[in-house]
Amino acid sequence: MEDTALRQKDGSWGLSGNALKLMALVFMTIDHLGMLIFPQYGFMRIIGRFAFPIFAYMIAEGCTYTHDRRKYLMNIFLLGVLYQIAYWFVEHGLYCCIFITFSLSILTIYAVDFAMKSKNAAAWILPVLALALDWVLCEELVKIPFLKSLDYHIDYGFFGVIVPVLVYVPKNKWAKLAALAAGIFLMYLDRHGKTLWMLVSVGLLALYNGKRGKLRIKTLFYVYYPVHLVILEIISKILK
Repeated sequence: MEDTALRQKDGSWGLSGNALKLMALVFMTIDHLGMLIFPQYGFMRIIGRFAFPIFAYMIAEGCTYTHDRRKYLMNIFLLGVLYQIAYWFVEHGLYCCIFITFSLSILTIYAVDFAMKSKNAAAWILPVLALALDWVLCEELVKIPFLKSLDYHIDYGFFGVIVPVLVYVPKNKWAKLAALAAGIFLMYLDRHGKTLWMLVSVGLLALYNGKRGKLRIKTLFYVYYPVHLVILEIISKILK
């Protein structure tokens, strides 16, 4: 199928955005299986590290090519809110999922883009405020005892929010990949652990041909994350 083959029908080589996203879904599912059901198999969490950079890169691409920026943001944010409601009923916690992380990324990208296109230097106040908001939500609120007791945190933290922003700013593919690698390194300095395994996905993204792919599977990407994670959470509760 052309969405997953290296050679496309038009003769070009590489992986489409859809192919990369499907790979990321597989990596993510393996990660969550390892986290919730098979914690004894550490290699599953390593494989799972390959997912985030692909999704982060594609969020930056989405901000570049979407025809309706408001709708794009709202789709991501509302899915995050729906997942949070479901997660509250399952876990009674305030862990904020990757859709919330990427909602902040998109807001910050829009602020940076506005400042870059503005001829007024004062416009740079907007991205500064966006970054300040990201920092407070990701790094300061977690220190509040009440929120800490409810396991409040935003998935991948401040530097996870920043990675799509770093990818968005350059216009050249190889500069984007360099920015992605730099963002991963910043995440490693902040989190250590298995984070450096994310660099594997920089190699996969080097095969990206800039095409979306023919299949219309956007809904799958939006729905799969909350549905599969809630199901796995329930299964893990049953097994316990």
